[in-house]
Amino acid sequence: MTPMAGDRYSVEPSLRALLADLRISVPRVLRRAGLPADLFARPPIELAPAEYFALWDAVEMEVAASPDGGKRNLAVEIGQTISAELFSPPLFAALCCPNLAVAAPRLAQHKPLIGPLRLDVATDDGVTVHCRWPLEPAPPQLLALSELLFWVALTRIATRAPVRPTRVEVVEPLVPAQRAEIERFVGARVRTTGRYAVSFSRVDAHRPFLTESKAMWSALAPDLRRRLHELDASATAAQRVRAVLVESVPAGDSSIETVCQRLRTSPRTLQRQLHAEDTTFLAVLARTREDLARHYLAEGVLPTVEIAYLLGYSDTTAFHRAFRSWTGTTPERVRARSA
Repeated sequence: MTPMAGDRYSVEPSLRALLADLRISVPRVLRRAGLPADLFARPPIELAPAEYFALWDAVEMEVAASPDGGKRNLAVEIGQTISAELFSPPLFAALCCPNLAVAAPRLAQHKPLIGPLRLDVATDDGVTVHCRWPLEPAPPQLLALSELLFWVALTRIATRAPVRPTRVEVVEPLVPAQRAEIERFVGARVRTTGRYAVSFSRVDAHRPFLTESKAMWSALAPDLRRRLHELDASATAAQRVRAVLVESVPAGDSSIETVCQRLRTSPRTLQRQLHAEDTTFLAVLARTREDLARHYLAEGVLPTVEIAYLLGYSDTTAFHRAFRSWTGTTPERVRARSA
């Protein structure tokens, strides 16, 4: 599921404990973010994406304004502070898995319950987790970096081993001091590739989780399934269309007829629903193709001609023309930045 502006996401009460552990004033953060002072006193805590991002921006600003703000690398501090007691039900569901290769897809499925983030997980050779906010403004850098370091912390907590990722990727270059401290924490180089992603070796992907618990998963699963069902039921028309297109476009069918058949609605009804959301089927299709194109280019495996074919273009010229209209650049330049 892809987050959109009308959605609301749960904020776990444990965030307040994390901020306290980091010596960050919760009242001042909420005031900076323009959020209610009693936000954590009246669960369930739910925020729109803009509010969610504002909260993380406020955390970063609060630390920057403190006397020692210039000396702190908050993303690393969060990675060092994360503990099992701060985890929410979806994260506990990941800890219950036998290893990271199983945990990553499970958490990707449930991540929409706890934030405006989509996780693309590749498990063909080790595990790579690609963090995306495809239909939102760029996330606060602190939030994005913390998400990457979370995966390192999660794997170390679950395995009780000093696991090091094989690759850490960020969208924009980090200042040298920040990069060096993050690299010391993760034990790997940080590369600027135009995406936020973290990769683990096959050995570490299958390293046993000492926290595995089938009984705990059995207890958590029914509630998580219910919450996902409720989230799906509230999905926008654009979200439902995109979910179908992500599967049907690479299969060679991007027609509105196929989408409507899968969604059990008519083209007229679907177009009316999309119009009410200030979008169209062609606009959702274009955004989906762009996201898929960026994903394939970042993976660096498929040649451009094959990507064009997968996205439904008859030749690479048409694909190049469309890609430039989306991004203002060429597929080759995006691929080079991801290398």
